[in-house]
Amino acid sequence: MATYIPSPRDWVREQVELYESSGGTKGTTLRDTGLPCILFTHTGNKTGAVRKTPLMRVKDGDSYVLVGSVGGAPQDPVWVHNLRANPDIELRDCTEVWPMRVREVTDAAERARLWALAVAAFPPYDDYQKKTTRRIPVFVASPR
Repeated sequence: MATYIPSPRDWVREQVELYESSGGTKGTTLRDTGLPCILFTHTGNKTGAVRKTPLMRVKDGDSYVLVGSVGGAPQDPVWVHNLRANPDIELRDCTEVWPMRVREVTDAAERARLWALAVAAFPPYDDYQKKTTRRIPVFVASPR
């Protein structure tokens, strides 16, 4: 069994601990936004370790949209590389947990539609894209 390595970022580590220790009844909004978030568990592409990441909740039917924004930072978040290497994840939305598989969205029309859903759920995504020269990656997580 792979070892869990908590995030080096305090707020991420604390969010994950609260979300999981409460069984998904606390820590279900992201930081100061008050907006709903999900938690996904993935595998480190270099370490093989278990990693856990909170993200804004963006739903598309039975699927979830994962946006690699990092606030418009110049580089993709580490989890993007993990998903590209290991697309099987576990996703927690409050008290519900599912095994899922992700795929990166490359089709322009599909990406535009999903981006609009993401911005509707969390308007700062639009500003984040304007702030960076990289194209912010978008993934779809669907039930396995």
